[in-house]
Amino acid sequence: MQTKLRLRPPPVSAAPGGDERRRVERRRRWLWRIAGYVFFISLWQFTSSFLVADFIVPPPAVILAEMWDIIASGQVWVHFGATLRTIAIGFAVAFALGSATGLLMGRSRWWEAFLSDWVMATLTTPGLIFALVTAMIFGLGPTGPIVAVIVTSFSYIAVNVVEGVKAVPRDLTDMARSFGRSQPQILRHVYLPFLAPYFFTATRYGFSIAWKIATLAEVIVGTAGIGFMMRQKFQEFSMQGFLAWVLLFFAFALFLERVVLQRQMKHVLRWRPEVAR
Repeated sequence: MQTKLRLRPPPVSAAPGGDERRRVERRRRWLWRIAGYVFFISLWQFTSSFLVADFIVPPPAVILAEMWDIIASGQVWVHFGATLRTIAIGFAVAFALGSATGLLMGRSRWWEAFLSDWVMATLTTPGLIFALVTAMIFGLGPTGPIVAVIVTSFSYIAVNVVEGVKAVPRDLTDMARSFGRSQPQILRHVYLPFLAPYFFTATRYGFSIAWKIATLAEVIVGTAGIGFMMRQKFQEFSMQGFLAWVLLFFAFALFLERVVLQRQMKHVLRWRPEVAR
């Protein structure tokens, strides 16, 4: 009996198509992002030229020249350094407190009942209140902004960590206990890998809040920093200088978010493509 052989075409890998789609989507996102910048800069130029006086809303070219003067004078490094020092100290403490609080609340109903209302209160209270309270307590200097960053940021971290701990599959923890693993081992090998995306989400939200509160506190009681320079330009009614510092703040915060934090997240979570993408 003669057997007919069916020739099947070789399987086509889906990877190139998927890579091509991702490249197309990336190009589209960049085109829309550039279009957004062009639109807002054009609207800004139109407003400065035809709707209001240019000393109230200076044109983009004037602001860019002022930004360059600030960078060339070296002021940007002094004051950005002061703000970054405030954020680094305050956010490091807030991250440690928020992570510990989230782990306690997520793993213990007693701790959740004990701390949940206080965490929610700090989460819903406007940051301006904490900035004013710390200003009245600590006065002029760097201590008030640091404490304001700690109090405001830690609740965002705690809430994200709590949700992550509650989402850990119970089967994993039960299996680890059945193999005689200790609590520190379960925490290290089960909870921490599972919580990695939640930690990064908490870092992004908490860091963005820390930027805002640090700058706001510096506007009120700072003796150096970005917020201090914004207050100084406001008191001089120099819209040109004020907007230059605002845009420098925006550019630096965007750089830290898009280039530093997102790339670190993709690198650390490269073993989980659905999260790192």
